Amino acid sequence: MKHRIVVLGAGYAGAYVAGNLARRLSPADTEITVVNAEPDFVERMRLHELAAGREIQAPKLEDAFAGTGIRLRVARVTAVDSERRVVTVADADSGGELGYDTLVHALGSHVADHGVLGVAEHAFDVTGRPAALRLRARLDSLDSLGRQGEGGRVAVVGDGLTGIESAAEIAEARPGLSVTLIARGELGARLSAGARGHLRRAYGRLGVTVVEHTSVDAVEATRVRCADGTVLASDATVWTAGFAVHPIAAASGLEVTGNGLIVVDRTMRSVSHPHVYAAGDSVHAIGDHGRPLPMSCGSAGHTGRQVIEAIVGRLTGCEIATTKLAYSGNHITLGRRDGILQPVDEEARAKPEYVGGRKAARVKEGINKIALWTISHPTFGLPRRKHRLAVPGREVGSGGVILTWGEPPDGVWCV
Repeated sequence: MKHRIVVLGAGYAGAYVAGNLARRLSPADTEITVVNAEPDFVERMRLHELAAGREIQAPKLEDAFAGTGIRLRVARVTAVDSERRVVTVADADSGGELGYDTLVHALGSHVADHGVLGVAEHAFDVTGRPAALRLRARLDSLDSLGRQGEGGRVAVVGDGLTGIESAAEIAEARPGLSVTLIARGELGARLSAGARGHLRRAYGRLGVTVVEHTSVDAVEATRVRCADGTVLASDATVWTAGFAVHPIAAASGLEVTGNGLIVVDRTMRSVSHPHVYAAGDSVHAIGDHGRPLPMSCGSAGHTGRQVIEAIVGRLTGCEIATTKLAYSGNHITLGRRDGILQPVDEEARAKPEYVGGRKAARVKEGINKIALWTISHPTFGLPRRKHRLAVPGREVGSGGVILTWGEPPDGVWCV
């Protein structure tokens, strides 16, 4: 019987892990199934661009996985039974259960309203392609009103990287709209003094108004109510004030943090269920700097690489490589021709130096292209010989030496 690997989610982390496992493990011994709610790969790092009006690619996962042996199941994950090792899914026609021997949890994150009134009913977000397209349609309608002389007001709530990028992109792509960013603290507080100055100058050039040290109590259809009593008019409120993970991990019995992130060891394996691994936004991973890695594409890559090495190592009896879990800094776009590259030190503090302007924008664009290419070409560099999983008593020749493998602690026979 083949070893069944099920990967939940096909974002940056899930698609990367699935493609690389397919490259390195023999299909004679393993079968890999990817469960994803959408048939397309979503460039989440660029959804604010899609919302603002820019076209971005959405390659079909079926095409990306063609020739890899990966089975794609387009469906929503509704439950995970970690004791029975079963995933329950629901699709447009029916549903069912998928059994697994190894599970990779990479369902990512979604917008978190933090209990603020009206966010679910009235706010827009850019955490998924449908949500970004919904915001785009709203901005289109506001642009139409603007051409009639009525203008349009956009409020971006949240001064994290998503909020900073969204406000700049919308302001540049739609100069007829009035864009305001509402920051809970100082704008760009995590950046160096020089980078903060660059950000303010960019916002000044783009016409973005910044309201600092302000929290939001409620979002209404045409305005935002702040905790200090201030009321800001808004025809489209974009909520970027935080992200939350899918509650399925906690419901499945896995050990999680207070905010639902899966607690793992250094190899990204669940500390409570050793047949489960986690990568991307779903995982509570401690970086090499001793702090939890932030939700980001970079973290998805680092944690995904460690998951790949851990699974291949354990299933084949090889030594598990320890990959880098680094947080090197922030890559921020400020429209299509400006940006900020902010490196950080070992304590995750912003270094004094930074790179700004067109060069930073080109570097970020290059990162986006590399990430998309990597996901779209999982078979690139396909090894001629793949790792095999052994069965009890199988003898394997290695360099002229006959080896007989026993059963490792995980209960998986491997070579």
